[in-house]
Parts: sequence; structure tokens; C-alpha cells
Amino acid sequence: MRDSCRRIGLLTKRSLKEILRDPLSLIFTLGLPLVMEILFWLIFHGMTSQFGMKYLAPGIVVFSQSFLTLFVGILLATDRSTSFLTRLFVSRARPFEFIFGYTLSILPLVLIQSVLFFIVGTAFEPSIFGIGILRAVLLSLVTSLFFIAAGLLLGTLCTEKSIGGVASILIAGQSVLSGMWFPVEGLSSGMLTAMKILPFRNATLLIQNALNGWSDGFGDILLPLLIVIAYAVAVFIIAILIFRSKMRSD
Repeated sequence: MRDSCRRIGLLTKRSLKEILRDPLSLIFTLGLPLVMEILFWLIFHGMTSQFGMKYLAPGIVVFSQSFLTLFVGILLATDRSTSFLTRLFVSRARPFEFIFGYTLSILPLVLIQSVLFFIVGTAFEPSIFGIGILRAVLLSLVTSLFFIAAGLLLGTLCTEKSIGGVASILIAGQSVLSGMWFPVEGLSSGMLTAMKILPFRNATLLIQNALNGWSDGFGDILLPLLIVIAYAVAVFIIAILIFRSKMRSD
């Protein structure tokens, strides 16, 4: 167990160094959602309450996490293309240690994203400041796990050149199926059911309810939390299994 933790720590440290060597990707991952948060608030907050910061800031937090799928996928796919992982495969590291190493290296970025977007939200609407921000930031670590796992899965399956197009599907899914940009009341029952089953809207609602409070602890917090965790665990398991298969073939 101690050796496993040590290997995960070393892999995490190495991945952090690789992330810091690509500042342009970091700027894109942080900057684009930040610009969207500010612009959408300035343009639309006076028209509808949906673009008030108590809804917009949590929505942007989760939306920005969908970019982690592309970010993590490129990181892993690049390691594969440079044969770095092939060299590491001769070590005693296990597949789940590689996956956990990549995951832990991304979590500091998740914290920076969440804190940054809530600070900006508070600057525009001080009324959202409170203990709810702490709850939302902590739960954002949970929602990010699904997107990180998806990125690791795509990075294992796709090449560095093809991963952008595939990851954009998940980014679009978060944008369209979360309901963060439009009211969902007028949608068909089939679409609403799909949104309730898939993780995208559940992740957004979880962070929104954590920030703003809730009336139904099960329906507003526990249920969306369980759905997001279930998807994250399932995708992590698939990613580990496929990663193990790639280790053996390489």
C-alpha cells in the first residue's frame, strides 16, 4: 500500500510538471469560461434571473470542467505519442496508479477554477457570498471527477490529433443538456427525462443547490450527487480496464 501511494505521488508530481509546461492550455481552460461568465452576466442578467450569478457562476464552474476532458485527454494522448508511458510500463506501476496520478494532478486546477469563478461572481453580485460557496467548491471536486475520467478514457482511446473532435461532443453535451443557458420547462418529457438521467444537468444542479441552499435534501443534493458519482466511477473503471489492455499490448 505504501509503495502504491509513493508511485501515485511520483506520477502526480510528474503530471503537474507537464501541466505547468503548457501555460497556453491553462490560460484557455481558465480564461474562456471566465470571459463567458462576465459577458453573459453583463448582457443577460437584467433580462432573466437565470443569468444572475447565483445560477450563472455554478453553471460556469461545471461548464469549465467539461474543458478538462479535452485538457486531460490531450495530456494522456501526448504521453502515449511520445512513448513516455511505454517507458513507464516497464516499472511496477499498476494501471489504477497511472489513472489516479493523472487525476490528482488535475484537482488543484479544479479548485482554482471554482474559487476564481465564485470570486468573480461575488464581485458582480455580493449577495451570493456565504457558506454556500464553500459547499459548492468542495462539491465541484466531485463533479470534476466525471469529466476527468472521461478525459482519461478518451486519452487512452484516441490520438492527440483526434481527441479534440471527440471531446467537443462532451463539451457540447454539458452546454446543451445542463439547462444552464435556457429554461427547461418548455422541453419535451423525453428530453427532460434524459437530462435527469445523464450527469450534465445533475452536476449543474448540485453546485447550484450547494450555493443557494435546498428544500429537499434528497432530491436537490443527494440524488444528483449519487448520479454524478455513479457515472464517474463507471467511467473510471472503464478507463482503467482499457488502460491496462493498452499496457499489455504496448
